[in-house]
Amino acid sequence: MTTPRSFIKKSLFAAVVTLTFASLTGAANAATEAFTAGKDYKVLSNPGPVDKPGQIEVREFFWYGCPHCFRLDPFVQQWLKTKPSDVNFVRTPAALNPLWEQNARGFYAVDMLGQTEKVHSALFNAIQVKEQRLFDQPSLASFYASQGIDANKFNGLYNSFAVTGKVAQSRKLAIQYQLEGVPAVVVNGKYVVQGEDGKVLEVVNFLVNKERTAKK
Repeated sequence: MTTPRSFIKKSLFAAVVTLTFASLTGAANAATEAFTAGKDYKVLSNPGPVDKPGQIEVREFFWYGCPHCFRLDPFVQQWLKTKPSDVNFVRTPAALNPLWEQNARGFYAVDMLGQTEKVHSALFNAIQVKEQRLFDQPSLASFYASQGIDANKFNGLYNSFAVTGKVAQSRKLAIQYQLEGVPAVVVNGKYVVQGEDGKVLEVVNFLVNKERTAKK
């Protein structure tokens, strides 16, 4: 038999359990929806391919002459230090106009020589801090030579078939993703995140987790 006092105790206990569960559920939902589509990122209607199927791709589109890309780069560099093993990061120089294409060719030529990490930040600094105009083959060849890269090898690759193919792929993806500017980070060919501060990588992490959960 349930007495009035025990009934009250049971009712209060049930109420506490209900409120606790509601609070936990609400917190979980809030965490899940920390960032929203249309506000913090764009959902692509026409998803693109990824370089390494089975891994979650994070592809950064940038231009060395872009001050916003320069401001984002330190956050990207920091993020790379703790990048999850199931994530494939791809730097993609945007080539949406003739000027940007020159830097894209330079990037891919250096990348084929395996020297990207050595000179990536140095070129950003030279253009954005030292205000050097490094936007054509001769000036880029001279700059990269100052960084220890063989100018003859660089020039040999600059207009090569292989580099031209990579530039064309970069342009094709940028158009497919409907990019109107840089920096832009595309997660798994499905989502576009734009900005120039640490929030960009917070949203990227959110979307990576979203893709990881979807795979499971």
